Amino acid sequence: MTKSTPGSVRSGFKARPIGRALIPILSCLLLLNGACTPKSGVHKDGRTVNLAIWGNYLDPEDEKRFTQQTGIKLNITNYSSNEELLAKVQAGASGIDVAVPSDYMVGVMIKLGLLEPLKSDLIPNIAELDPQFLKQSYDPTNTFSLPYAWTTTGLAVHKDLVRTPVKGWKDVISNADLDGKISLLDDKREVMAVAAKINRFPVNTTDDQQLAQIKKTLLDLHKKVKMFRSDTVDPLVGKEITVAHAYSGDTLQAWRKTHGKVEYVFPEEGGTWGIDNVVIFKNSSHLEEAHALINFFFQPETNVNFVKRMLAGPVVMKTKALLPSELQNLAALFPPPAAMAKLEKIQDLGEKNKDYDRIWTEVRAR
Repeated sequence: MTKSTPGSVRSGFKARPIGRALIPILSCLLLLNGACTPKSGVHKDGRTVNLAIWGNYLDPEDEKRFTQQTGIKLNITNYSSNEELLAKVQAGASGIDVAVPSDYMVGVMIKLGLLEPLKSDLIPNIAELDPQFLKQSYDPTNTFSLPYAWTTTGLAVHKDLVRTPVKGWKDVISNADLDGKISLLDDKREVMAVAAKINRFPVNTTDDQQLAQIKKTLLDLHKKVKMFRSDTVDPLVGKEITVAHAYSGDTLQAWRKTHGKVEYVFPEEGGTWGIDNVVIFKNSSHLEEAHALINFFFQPETNVNFVKRMLAGPVVMKTKALLPSELQNLAALFPPPAAMAKLEKIQDLGEKNKDYDRIWTEVRAR
């Protein structure tokens, strides 16, 4: 059989040209699926999408690749806590289209009516997601959210700066050498979870006596604190702090930059773990672009790049098998069952959040 030539089919009939009216439609579909790359890198109609995300939580190369694939300009702002993000959105002038709140905050935002229902037909890469991270209690039908990454929270220890091993919070509290040399996350619920774990309380306790003890523990711990900071990579690498209350991903970034001198410790008392999620806010003026961004996040290539660079837990099924063996075997990235058994998820506490707010305000005022 004669090989077909361009512009013909094997039967010898001429191929019918695609109607001009269909070309823009097909182009849009290809862009949403990340299947074509505009030469200019910026769409001719100036399309943009505004993303609010945690610091150190997006690979700069993927940022460029998104624009190359879709022609959509990505504008990025950062926040250091879920409460900061919520305050920005409630202020009404944030201009944020897409954000990455943690699990319990998704529940809060749903109750407040802040989120836009997702259009799954515009996110075909949903099929790539690991089912274990879907249908969570805060959004059981994934109407408003989809997983972006998962992390644990524990202790980051600079091994060059400690003389005795740090296995948990009791070692931090009892070691006078660490006075003024530790940092706590600038996050109300994460910090109060530390005090709860130190006292063997549930991290979501609403018991008044337990909350009073949590406050006392935090006031005592405050004496050792040099800073409240959620981005702990630079202070660890620069030896500004010896021990940090830190997210696993940030700790591993510091581990990489210090060639293994910073290690991640699952505290003996336990800690927290959570899923960060992508959401779209109501009144977004870039709905199509927002869905295109979310779809891009779930490309296997994007998720692999993200995990390699940011060192947070993957949500795409294929990712782990595509990682270097060094990362596949990292306990801080893929915790063993014994460590996971001591970790709890932070939950929305409804009206009881006011008690947490009050305690946090008093602690931070010291």
